[in-house]
Amino acid sequence: MGACLRGNMESEGVLVRSIYYGRIGSEATERLLERFGRDGSFLLRDSETVRGAYCLCVRKAPYVHTYRLVQSSEGWRLHLQQHSGVRQQTFRTLETLIERYRRDADVSVAPLTDPLDKTQIQEISSGQEFIYMETCSSNSSVY
Repeated sequence: MGACLRGNMESEGVLVRSIYYGRIGSEATERLLERFGRDGSFLLRDSETVRGAYCLCVRKAPYVHTYRLVQSSEGWRLHLQQHSGVRQQTFRTLETLIERYRRDADVSVAPLTDPLDKTQIQEISSGQEFIYMETCSSNSSVY
């Protein structure tokens, strides 16, 4: 599964690659957005429950809103529960989908104003180590 997802990321634009955090869980995502983000900050991660799908996670205090992005033969779309039965717009790339929701306000999606660039997080705390440290219980004998 991971290789397939990485292959998709290589064909994506700079924005998507900069906000793609891979296989981090929802709790780690919430902590990242709470610690380093502000209202409108967003990132992309692998879905924990749907193989091949991604989750677009957006901070809008007091919550982190998560939207599933799924791919079909027509392209990528934002899967919204309340729109069941309604044909949703599809996009050739994740980048065009995200840019559409950044540019045009949509009441069904929290505003996307601030990409949470993983390179900025890595400068502060070295990326995956931060996620590991945040998800492990505190133990003074472990460094």
